[in-house]
Amino acid sequence: MTTFTTSRELAANRTAVFAAIKDPARLATWWGPNGFSNRFDVFEFKPGGKWVFAMIGPDGKTYANESVFTSIETDARVVIQHISPPQFQLTITLEKSSNGTRVIWEQAFADAAVANAVRHIVEPANEQNLDRLSAEVQHSNGTGA
Repeated sequence: MTTFTTSRELAANRTAVFAAIKDPARLATWWGPNGFSNRFDVFEFKPGGKWVFAMIGPDGKTYANESVFTSIETDARVVIQHISPPQFQLTITLEKSSNGTRVIWEQAFADAAVANAVRHIVEPANEQNLDRLSAEVQHSNGTGA
């Protein structure tokens, strides 16, 4: 198992951060690396629910994605099994912190060869995801652009 882990402190409570994850309209604005947009076809935010979407790159190329929400704990944790290649499990944990919320982003690949092949994309993309989540939460709280 190869896991890529990053975290970020957000100046918002866990409820505000969770709201940016569970709302498909808001999630579509920040999900993915810089320059990407999303088109959600299915978004069933419940344990066992499907999430089928396309990520559209800055060059217009479309990347099909299919996932299942395997576990959801309100204001605390979301676990997503990405079932289209490359396969991985993403766990987003929200912990109360002195400044608001610590978001822990853990992306685990069962196949180390796959993880190593995508490492150069995954590591910066995960940081960009958290940058974009932070901007979305700040904007929603009226503290950002």
